[in-house]
Amino acid sequence: MIILGIDPGTAALGYGIVEQSGGRLREVDHGCLTTSPDLTLGERLMAIHELVSDLITLHEPAVVAVERLFFSRNAQTAMAVGHARGVVLLAAATHGRPVREATPNEVKSAIAGYGAADKEQVQRMVQLVLGMTTRPTPDDAADALAVAVCIANRIGQPSRSGAGVLDRGASAPIERGSTPYERAVREALAREKRPAKASAS
Repeated sequence: MIILGIDPGTAALGYGIVEQSGGRLREVDHGCLTTSPDLTLGERLMAIHELVSDLITLHEPAVVAVERLFFSRNAQTAMAVGHARGVVLLAAATHGRPVREATPNEVKSAIAGYGAADKEQVQRMVQLVLGMTTRPTPDDAADALAVAVCIANRIGQPSRSGAGVLDRGASAPIERGSTPYERAVREALAREKRPAKASAS
């Protein structure tokens, strides 16, 4: 199964394609579309739509995974991300592809074991999970791969319990809880830290 991950933005939009086969994940492609500030908003959005449509046509993903806009202290940034998300959702709907979403904190928790992980930690864990020889760059592409990995490991899991919370930038309610994959990542990180503490004492 192919999953197309998107880290939305009008100035820079990251994308990452992963394949899930036999319980394993591998990186297929990743990159970042950067649009010129000289372009109008409409022209930037058109470029985003063309890229996402081309990626769907080329890779035929079963699911489009998009980072969910949960909240933002910067209204201008939130609007820019919202514009890009809308175009991505439109492209997915045009091609008949379902969309799955996760907030940045959910993605970081699933990938690195906690929601406050920094960019470098996310890149390192994405590299390990996907068996890549080098860390994925740029940051937007690494984030897109992380979204794809997060959603890939949610597919087939039972619905999460807890009250659904609908944020205004979402296409579906936020789900609470944790998957076996997320628990496994947390346990692996905890085991990794214990020997370091023991050797230090």
